[in-house]
Amino acid sequence: MTALDQPSALRHPSPERLVEAPHAPRRIGFLARQVALMLVGVAVYFGVRGFTAGDADTATSNAMGIIALERRLGIFVEQPAQAFALDVPGVMTFANTVYIYGHWPVIAAVFVWLAWRRPDAYPLYRNALLLSGLIGMVMVALHPVAPPRLMDLGFVDTVTTQTNAYRVLQPPAFTNPYAAMPSFHVGWDLLVGIALVRESRNRWIRHAGRLIPLLMVLSVVLTGNHYLLDAVVGDAIVLASLGCVIWWRRSSDSDDTFQRPPAPPRPRPEERKSSTPPLPRGRMP
Repeated sequence: MTALDQPSALRHPSPERLVEAPHAPRRIGFLARQVALMLVGVAVYFGVRGFTAGDADTATSNAMGIIALERRLGIFVEQPAQAFALDVPGVMTFANTVYIYGHWPVIAAVFVWLAWRRPDAYPLYRNALLLSGLIGMVMVALHPVAPPRLMDLGFVDTVTTQTNAYRVLQPPAFTNPYAAMPSFHVGWDLLVGIALVRESRNRWIRHAGRLIPLLMVLSVVLTGNHYLLDAVVGDAIVLASLGCVIWWRRSSDSDDTFQRPPAPPRPRPEERKSSTPPLPRGRMP
């Protein structure tokens, strides 16, 4: 087992955090508060994205810039990859399933698990998700990008044409069609994957944490919802956000340790043997 695979609580023990696990009522209260906070954050995220949707011409022009860059880099493989997958039975069904059910349902399940089983580590991932979402909202508002499926390049919108499940999980009223850059389908799946690898003691769950982000990259490309660069930028934003949150937490812990008054000296063994004060000299009991 490598250091990365060990649960963070075991890799970085902190005396201040080594406390008994909270009782069930306290856990339920903590979980309820976190669920409410996350629901508010998600509502704000989709609300802002919906109200700041750019116009089609600008989004298409920005998308052509991404495609031109990918062609110069030799990584514009989205269209031939989807064309190949459409001819292989079952591949697109699998890709659609990963895209629909491997995002919000997985994120919700992992964050509930973190809040219940790893409440000391949960704030790191929660804050990283909220910070990355804030950055993403600004990027979408200032630089709308049309996804491959809306470009006249031969892509097929497989998620919409082959299933209606995605519109149930994410209604069109909350969808910004020009929010391809960055891809938080990929970025946030990477975040929960890191959480599973770092915080779980189960080998198979850690393997799932490594696999989930890779499957999502494959899914967003094959379904025509994102470019490869969308995935790269989404991962970069999430990793940078997680790094900032970890740095802030360690800085705060260091400040608390510096300002905390020193603990009183522990009594010597001979001083703990008897709690009866000594008798004055020259007097008999």
